[in-house]
Amino acid sequence: MSEIATIVSILGVFLLGAMSPGPSFVVVSRIAVSGERTDGLAAAIGMGVGGFIFAAIAVAGLTALLVQLAWLDIALRIGGGAYLLWVGIKIWRGANEPLEIINDETAQAGSFRRALVRALLVQLANPKTAIFYASMFAAMLPASPPLWMLLVLPPLLFCNEFAWYAIVAFALSSNGPRSIYLRAKRWIDRAAGAVVGALGMKLMVEGMGAMRTGVN
Repeated sequence: MSEIATIVSILGVFLLGAMSPGPSFVVVSRIAVSGERTDGLAAAIGMGVGGFIFAAIAVAGLTALLVQLAWLDIALRIGGGAYLLWVGIKIWRGANEPLEIINDETAQAGSFRRALVRALLVQLANPKTAIFYASMFAAMLPASPPLWMLLVLPPLLFCNEFAWYAIVAFALSSNGPRSIYLRAKRWIDRAAGAVVGALGMKLMVEGMGAMRTGVN
């Protein structure tokens, strides 16, 4: 029972982490508001896949490479930060543009796949998420966890991430929240773009600072 309690505790901690505002929430929200409900669910799947990948990496102990190989950590921070900065700039620049609402008549082929890939890339662009997964596993898992626990955690964390962002997608693809967003689109987009861009800049500055420290 203690092992089950440990898994439940881990899922609870990661659910709280998923619920905290950040670039993932921003991207899923925008996809859900502007597209079909299925596009929002595709974004939720992308977030779940990202959680699965990070959990699998942490379980395999590969996150230690980020500590041992400084250049890899620096590259991930600069590259991931640059991608998030680009996403933030796109959101900011599009704040004054009218939002095209996709429906059954205007839906384009492949929109489900594009929403999934976009969400997944945003999830994977933040290397701090990988560190968070690894540190939480190190703190909450028993010293010698059974193999079955290590095997079930990645798919359970996929479900964790997917469930939260599916709720977000369902809520924001409804007419009420969508109309509220459309009325305040300019200011919501500018705030969202600023948050995502600031996180990207922060990651890039940290990466370049680590690079200078390594050189010196």
